[in-house]
Amino acid sequence: MSRPVSGTLHHVELWVPDLDRAIASLGWLLEALGHSPFQHWENGRSWRLGPTYLVVEESPALTADRHDRCRPGLNHLAFHVEDPAAVERLSGEATRHGWRLMFPDRHPYAGGPRHCAAYLENEDGFEVELVALPPSG
Repeated sequence: MSRPVSGTLHHVELWVPDLDRAIASLGWLLEALGHSPFQHWENGRSWRLGPTYLVVEESPALTADRHDRCRPGLNHLAFHVEDPAAVERLSGEATRHGWRLMFPDRHPYAGGPRHCAAYLENEDGFEVELVALPPSG
């Protein structure tokens, strides 16, 4: 593997209230997006894509039982997907893995008429955005 570009993300760590739910929802999504299982320990897991990895950990130091994306801190994670068909396929499959589609009345253009994306939220309050960039040219 070549040396990562300075300034790019090394990893993101999310503290989750229930590791099994996180594995079922976030783990499924990360693997569907091409990430590979990377690390495994009693209270956590990680998945890697290239030089960057994402950790979910059920820490004993948690101070709440649900993530609130409207409070200071992480609002959501956004991931590139290949095209609008992938947005539809993944958002359709996501409901079987603990996700709900946000803004269904405006899907897939809840972010505006030129922004094809699915906004998903899991049972623990984490939001992800699956974005299909328009063709260049």
